[in-house]
Amino acid sequence: MSTNNLYNKEAKAKIKELAESIDFAMLATTINHMPFHVIPMSTKKVDDEGNVWFLSGKDSDHNKNIIADPKVQLMYSKPGDMTFMVVSGEATITTDPQILKELYGKTDDNWFDGLDDPNLTAIQIKPHSAHYWEPKHNKLVTLFKMGVGAISGENPDIAEQGNLHS
Repeated sequence: MSTNNLYNKEAKAKIKELAESIDFAMLATTINHMPFHVIPMSTKKVDDEGNVWFLSGKDSDHNKNIIADPKVQLMYSKPGDMTFMVVSGEATITTDPQILKELYGKTDDNWFDGLDDPNLTAIQIKPHSAHYWEPKHNKLVTLFKMGVGAISGENPDIAEQGNLHS
């Protein structure tokens, strides 16, 4: 497994690429206390600064947890593609109408009563660090190399991992 550490612009681009392609993340709050609170969230966008955005209910436990302690972790997982990413950062909550309008989509009507819902908020996660794992090749090639490795006893170089620092 090779390691590729990315900084600044490259790191922000990698966070955007992986977060948007995987979409769903587990958002962990109260990370300094066990057990921490975890909830699935759909990524609405990753901006040019590498900030990850979600929509959330003002009255939700995770919003309350963020107000008490803004340190969070995002865990992205796409096992079918063998792609994973963990992001550590700081969260802020906003009710800025422009941001809400930009992030809100028709499917969000399943959780909110439209853009005017007083419970609607956006969460911005500013990454401090991240770590990713992804295959170097497509899934078929990766599985083939894993099979060859199992037969030969050798460890094939099938994946790439790296630290992302913005």
